[in-house]
Amino acid sequence: MEKLRRVLSGQDDEEQGLTAQVLDASSLSFNTRLKWFAICFVCGIFFSVLGTGLLWLPGGIKLFAVFYTLGNMAALASTCFLMGPMKQLKKMFETTRLLATVIMLLCLVFTLCSALWWHKRGLALLFCVLQFLSMTWYSLSYIPYARDAVIKCCSSLLS
Repeated sequence: MEKLRRVLSGQDDEEQGLTAQVLDASSLSFNTRLKWFAICFVCGIFFSVLGTGLLWLPGGIKLFAVFYTLGNMAALASTCFLMGPMKQLKKMFETTRLLATVIMLLCLVFTLCSALWWHKRGLALLFCVLQFLSMTWYSLSYIPYARDAVIKCCSSLLS
């Protein structure tokens, strides 16, 4: 269990606990960081669900794209309160998550472009699906062996 916690928190030093590492990363207290994490994460879920509900309104594709993208950005920003923004950026662009990060960020931008400027509904929906998939793949990279398990599960379903 201790090894799992070290891997998830990105610790190199075995003597430093998770709480100490989080407190060292910022001047905010642990409770404040936890509260803002929860606030951002809940806002992210709320915006995503709100955007999905607005999709069914006439002309709702623009609102859907904006709120769904804001929801993903808020959920992604929530982890900055736990790790700190610089550590989050470093972890995002590590080789294990580089492709997922780039695809996720491009899909965030292309979703907004296709809905607001290009006025292509189908393309906006496609980029939202790709946002979801890349965000999921990115999130799985923080769980040891989760990507391998998903690949094995999908390959067994396809064979």
